[in-house]
Amino acid sequence: MTVATNYEKRSFTYGQKIIEYQLFYARRKTLEIAVHPDSTIIVKAPVDSEISLLEKKIHKRARWILKQLDYFRQFTPKTPERLYISGETHLYLGKQYRLKVTQGQENNAKLSRGTFQVSCRDEPKPELVKKLMKKWYSEKAKIQFTESFDRCWPKFNSLGFSKPSVSIKRMRKRWGSLSEKGTMILNTELVKAPKECIDYVVIHELCHLKYHDHSPEYYKMLDSLMPGWEKIKHKLEISMA
Repeated sequence: MTVATNYEKRSFTYGQKIIEYQLFYARRKTLEIAVHPDSTIIVKAPVDSEISLLEKKIHKRARWILKQLDYFRQFTPKTPERLYISGETHLYLGKQYRLKVTQGQENNAKLSRGTFQVSCRDEPKPELVKKLMKKWYSEKAKIQFTESFDRCWPKFNSLGFSKPSVSIKRMRKRWGSLSEKGTMILNTELVKAPKECIDYVVIHELCHLKYHDHSPEYYKMLDSLMPGWEKIKHKLEISMA
């Protein structure tokens, strides 16, 4: 993924709608428009682009942008904010598990007998429960993402690419990315999604080893390596809404 060198907020009018977007100038050759689930619109353009030509290209994509916004709008209201108290549910690999919080001899979180069980030495305050569960998710993410990468890499091993390293961190708006240095970054939260959705994100990013944008050639490659990826992407968006 190229690194943005400049950024500004802009908007344009399409019919009776005002569409706001964030414009990044980056070291890239093509224009990229992305609509995120939180309705943020990100436009990445080559550094030397003329704003008038950019606006024309973005305006031509207005119908598609509005269609994407409508698509994500169907998933609201989203899952209520987690309070980290007994009785609520939490996701892991696409399934919901009930949370049980107790006071015990040590600070610990585990998934046992279909229940998230969190014990706290002191009073089980939500802040501590959240911290323990985050640690648990991070540990499981390392295991699940490694297994996913091992499942997916054989599809690319014969294509002559250098094997990327994998890094895990929490990201607000992306499930994954591939850096120019060849590091695949996966969002810790992705471990809450079904395994096939994790594989989709891994393959999606590995395709960027050959195509650095979302060109028609990129999608042809994705289609050939993961037929039916659109349904899996849809499943990911619904399960994590």
